[in-house]
Amino acid sequence: MRSTPGNEEVPSYAAHFTSSRKGAHTARRHAAAWLAAHGCPDATGTIALVIAELTANAIHHGHVPGHDFALHLTLNPKAALVRIEVADAATTKHPPKPAHPATPDSESGRGLLLIEALTHRWGTSPRDHVGKVVWAEVRVGE
Repeated sequence: MRSTPGNEEVPSYAAHFTSSRKGAHTARRHAAAWLAAHGCPDATGTIALVIAELTANAIHHGHVPGHDFALHLTLNPKAALVRIEVADAATTKHPPKPAHPATPDSESGRGLLLIEALTHRWGTSPRDHVGKVVWAEVRVGE
């Protein structure tokens, strides 16, 4: 549990995963199970897609050999938000805000556009010790 500014307890989940496709898959599976157990109505929809994109970016763009990535979720029912945080060890690679859509035959470049479209807000912040945290907030129950 984590405390909010009003000192209310909100459910939270945190775990580290190997920086690999299998680690990203396991993180998504654990997150979906945790969200479902906490009554989140969108554990397999928008939130799962955001988690999938952020964990894929962590292993593809934020991987530093010898370092895992971390997933942290906070469910704030009062604010009707789920906050998703994915931390990696890369300090120099911060995702840019999406500028324009990828071309129809591009193999990548749509992920952050999805994040922009599906979330209430998102951004980055420094990670304790090394790396960064990419976070996103998704509205729930609307």
